[in-house]
Amino acid sequence: MGVALRKLTQWTAAGHGTGILEITPLNEAILKEIIVFVESFIYKHPQEAKFVFVEPLEWNTSLAPSAFESGYVVSETTVKSEEVDKNGQPLLFLSVPQIKIRSFGQLSRLLLIAKTGKLKEAQACVEANRDPIVKILGSDYNTMKENSIALNILGKITRDDDPESEIKMKIAMLLKQLDLHLLNHSLKHISLEISLSPMTVKKDIELLKRFSGKGNQTVLESIEYTSDYEFSNGCRAPPWRQIRGEICYVLVKPHDGETLCITCSAGGVFLNGGKTDDEGDVNYERKGSIYKNLVTFLREKSPKFSENMSKLGISFSEDQQKEKDQLGKAPKKEEAAALRKDISGSDKRSLEKNQINFWRNQMTKRWEPSLNWKTTVNYKGKGSAKEIQEDKHTGKLEKPRPSVSHGRAQLLRKSAEKIEETVSDSSSESEEDEEPPDHRQEASADLPSEYWQIQKLVKYLKGGNQTATVIALCSMRDFSLAQETCQLAIRDVGGLEVLINLLETDEVKCKIGSLKILKEISHNPQIRQNIVDLGGLPIMVNILDSPHKSLKCLAAETIANVAKFKRARRVVRQHGGITKLVALLDCAHDSTKPAQSSLYEARDVEVARCGALALWSCSKSHTNKEAIRKAGGIPLLARLLKTSHENMLIPVVGTLQECASEENYRAAIKAERIIENLVKNLNSENEQLQEHCAMAIYQCAEDKETRDLVRLHGGLKPLASLLNNTDNKERLAAVTGAIWKCSISKENVTKFREYKAIETLVGLLTDQPEEVLVNVVGALGECCQERENRVIVRKCGGIQPLVNLLVGINQALLVNVTKAVGACAVEPESMMIIDRLDGVRLLWSLLKNPHPDVKASAAWALCPCIKNAKDAGEMVRSFVGGLELIVNLLKSDNKEVLASVCAAITNIAKDQENLAVITDHGVVPLLSKLANTNNNKLRHHLAEAISRCCMWGRNRVAFGEHKAVAPLVRYLKSNDTNVHRATAQALYQLSEDADNCITMHENGAVKLLLDMVGSPDQDLQEAAAGCISNIRRLALATEKARYT
Repeated sequence: MGVALRKLTQWTAAGHGTGILEITPLNEAILKEIIVFVESFIYKHPQEAKFVFVEPLEWNTSLAPSAFESGYVVSETTVKSEEVDKNGQPLLFLSVPQIKIRSFGQLSRLLLIAKTGKLKEAQACVEANRDPIVKILGSDYNTMKENSIALNILGKITRDDDPESEIKMKIAMLLKQLDLHLLNHSLKHISLEISLSPMTVKKDIELLKRFSGKGNQTVLESIEYTSDYEFSNGCRAPPWRQIRGEICYVLVKPHDGETLCITCSAGGVFLNGGKTDDEGDVNYERKGSIYKNLVTFLREKSPKFSENMSKLGISFSEDQQKEKDQLGKAPKKEEAAALRKDISGSDKRSLEKNQINFWRNQMTKRWEPSLNWKTTVNYKGKGSAKEIQEDKHTGKLEKPRPSVSHGRAQLLRKSAEKIEETVSDSSSESEEDEEPPDHRQEASADLPSEYWQIQKLVKYLKGGNQTATVIALCSMRDFSLAQETCQLAIRDVGGLEVLINLLETDEVKCKIGSLKILKEISHNPQIRQNIVDLGGLPIMVNILDSPHKSLKCLAAETIANVAKFKRARRVVRQHGGITKLVALLDCAHDSTKPAQSSLYEARDVEVARCGALALWSCSKSHTNKEAIRKAGGIPLLARLLKTSHENMLIPVVGTLQECASEENYRAAIKAERIIENLVKNLNSENEQLQEHCAMAIYQCAEDKETRDLVRLHGGLKPLASLLNNTDNKERLAAVTGAIWKCSISKENVTKFREYKAIETLVGLLTDQPEEVLVNVVGALGECCQERENRVIVRKCGGIQPLVNLLVGINQALLVNVTKAVGACAVEPESMMIIDRLDGVRLLWSLLKNPHPDVKASAAWALCPCIKNAKDAGEMVRSFVGGLELIVNLLKSDNKEVLASVCAAITNIAKDQENLAVITDHGVVPLLSKLANTNNNKLRHHLAEAISRCCMWGRNRVAFGEHKAVAPLVRYLKSNDTNVHRATAQALYQLSEDADNCITMHENGAVKLLLDMVGSPDQDLQEAAAGCISNIRRLALATEKARYT
């Protein structure tokens, strides 16, 4: 079960978070088989069904408590099974929406209760429990991988002292059998998968276009692509959708129905969510079944289409049919034989896994996702020689050269390495760079003479003696190796293999010559990939141990060039390269002093510089950062940071900047007193050094102590002065980022005001790239928390550009700009400008943004806007559907969104008409539903919202009917004074209703409120006393009624 879920299921990408299962036929088939297994478990294996899991399986269920009947103790928000373990704990516990299950018996019953929602529940369970075997049987069973066999499991469990070992053994065997069943079932499913090609789809669409138009004799009214752009691989889908196998999207208007938006993919044809009204973009989500081709889909959806197709006798051409048949055929016999040979030594389960991967490769290798645009206009004639040369320099080489003899071996080695990396290395290396596509240069007369001359030199390298080899290497260096033509000439004739082989000789001169060439040509992304494929990196890592300092320098510099993509960085780490590179930093013992005349000392400094350069490239991986820290890299980098060698400082600071994103590094940077040296280097004349120092401060300044250190060491003034140099955008982005993070501390804001940095920041709100704007607006948002700074921003004309930025789409920018606008709105004069520029409407529209952070930030910004706007009630009502929108946001799952919306509702409800409208939209039950929360921030604003909403009609009674009173009483036990004040005010309003008073008394509110009557907070005193007064008044009236 664990192997099948890990290797076969298809997951969406989720950055650093966990992904979700894609809605694919393969995933559905796997889930259905798991459902069948679990449903029948309680009948087939009644003894094992009672076994209590080591840890419960937890997920968010869509089932309501009312769905559970006999065998369960049901309340409004919780469900407990009557079946318990030996400690009296229920084997099923539901606290809406989270459910915990601890036995197969309860899992089986849950699926029976779910009925039509079985698939959804199974999907949620699998997504939330990536390794269910560990939770069911314990962490000892995490070793049950593909090569495990029944005897291994039996031996493991029989050695265990656990009295339930026999049941555990049976369950382990059953799960192993399920795993094998899922693998076999998936193998059959994958072998039958549909695989369309872009050319097949294009021909189908062109054929249908010929028979489309007005009139009853045509098969369709119209059919057209959603995009006019066609990529070089024939696809029209965006690259990020091509990765999912999607080819194009078409709009089809049949004679007897509405327009259909259809996705054509390698896996078949299906209906998608259509085009959005706002942006006109395609909603890619699948809305129905998958069909084998476009015609089959349309026959199913449109009877008129099927009828007219039959009347006209339209069919596919023989060529098309042949092409489809060829696509569906089995792979070539030679390839299949090679596969059998490769896996002949593996066991049955490895064979099944390789067969699955083999079939997948056969279906996916027919076309690859492309990023190169291709025009749909046909040009006549050939381009000039100059144009062809330009294309080659930009990497658009039209005809790939047939692969060389070792190409297949490289491909097999690369594939095996990728599989091994996927299984054995779970590193979170998710950098922006990817391996470049491999282009081969075409042998052509248009190539420059250098191309042919280099190829001749490579032949001498292959066949010459030691002297001829050295001469050939020297001659090769005379060419301009920075040109792509020269680089690819070496690669195309097999020169890379020779250069890498020379690194394993005993001749130092040959190694130096080879490394000097590899260092130059490894700037090319394709060459970098080829060096890794040919196993060059492990050899270079071994050279780092050489006693020759020149070899160390060249090897480290070449590693720095090659390790620009994550596979290369992983190879360096796996072969011990990180430890060796860190050791190179220790070479420059006297690096803190100016360079001496001694060549030996200069070489030591150069060795350390090259080591830092390689570490800089490797540090883009989270796992490598940790490896550098464990190897003792931080103290050495701190020592090198004191050097006077500017060319050494850039890679050292660059490495620190990359690593400062990790919390462990930030703590170490403070401990090693690195901030002082970073601040000192801000005054350097080197722009690149200034940029990396500012970026390192940006990464570290999340911590208050670091922000104080930057101020104490005089770092704020150089940062403010660097704002005036706007030509270098990368440096400007780093500097504004550092200012933003430093502005979180009020003391730093005061200094920036002295240095006139706020006026400069306002001037940067226009004509700047987004990465600069995000930081500038973030800094202004922090500065505008103080009144003096808000006045400066207003007088400098900063309100209008801030409001203009509310129409962007960058998530980080929107979060920052809403915070800045909200901060400015606290000042009435600024609020008038925001209102005049329609800023409140723009903020309200951001409540529809799909990103929770943007929604929350926009709702927070609306609070001061509503509070300080002139005639705020009428302004809010003027937004069509605005009140309904904000009430519906109370259904969000995000705590920050809920807290911000509650705060906004508190301000909206100050107007009686608006309060009446939101009451009609159901604000009372939605607020009541949120009452059972432990989040103090949400409690504070929720209590304020409830207090304000009590002032309309029978809302006080409604809150009591929706069970909101008892949870509010529990808020009084919080440690937060703001929660106490807001809760006491809410309870005071609710206590106007007699039933609510009874509920408060029953839940012990009086004792808690009595303690708060003595609070120094006057508002809290009055609210607590008022609530106690109402409760006491009811008690007296009840007592009087009893005696009369």
